[in-house]
Amino acid sequence: MGPVDYIPRIRDNYARLGYKTYNWVVNEDIPPWAPLRKPLSQCRLGLAASGGIYVTGQVAFHYKDDTSFREIPTDVDTKDLRATHFAYDLSDARTDPNVVFPIDALRRLVLEGFLGGLATRFYTFMGGIYSSRRVSEDLAPRLTARFLEDGVDAVLLVPV
Repeated sequence: MGPVDYIPRIRDNYARLGYKTYNWVVNEDIPPWAPLRKPLSQCRLGLAASGGIYVTGQVAFHYKDDTSFREIPTDVDTKDLRATHFAYDLSDARTDPNVVFPIDALRRLVLEGFLGGLATRFYTFMGGIYSSRRVSEDLAPRLTARFLEDGVDAVLLVPV
């Protein structure tokens, strides 16, 4: 299987769902990248994933442009994870949530000493939020506040 060309796929998907032509976000500013201050083996990692993962008992994501997020305890049993999303085929994510929420791989990286540790909670949301303004002015600041509160050194973003 070759690489997936996501740009035409996303355009087609949004058209199929009845949205206007997708307007890609163009950021004119230089991204605020920050180098790690210590090796990954000493870092505490956070995770934000947009695949619509939630834990049994939590309210599932249920509408497009949903900017809510779910807090996923890092010690959750993987078999208690569920997936819902309006914009991708959920078959694989429902079989193995790790395809969009790599929690087991991250746990292994900690056991192997590649990562120093994981935050006590991860965050998920439902990607495909049409309003970039709502993401940049609402969702991203709330997630950033949580990561700062959690004292993570780095965050892995897993977009879907």
